[in-house]
Order: sequence, then C-alpha cells, then structure tokens
Amino acid sequence: AIQKIEKVVKEAGFSMEDVVRTRLFVTDISKWEEAGKAHAEFFRNIKPCTTLLEVSKLIEPDYLIEIEATAIRP
Repeated sequence: AIQKIEKVVKEAGFSMEDVVRTRLFVTDISKWEEAGKAHAEFFRNIKPCTTLLEVSKLIEPDYLIEIEATAIRP
C-alpha cells in the first residue's frame, strides 16, 4: 500500500518529502504495531503527522488497511 502512495505522489508532481499527513485505516486494531512499523520504516526520515484508526470494513472485503496521504508544496 505504501509503494502505491509513493507512485501516486510522484505522478502528481510531488516528492515523498512533501507528505505532511498520513491516515491509516485498519480493520483489526490488534495489528496496529505491524502497520505502525511498516509506516515508520517507509516514512522514517519524513515523519508526517499520522493517525491510525480502526474501521469496521473497507471498500473491498479482503482489504486489511487503507492509507491516505496529504502532500503540500512549501
């Protein structure tokens, strides 16, 4: 999921350093640590403001996580 964000951000003319906020939506909050570690590894040097939320379901029944990112230009 995070690699998809990088692709979309770059296609829009931004860089990953322009990402200022991320939101992670998970269907099983007990997996928060796995999601958090993956996010931290990818955004280790960027450190966007991040929120992790549990939701009852996502748009596809087999999806476990959805990540939303906001990028701005300085």
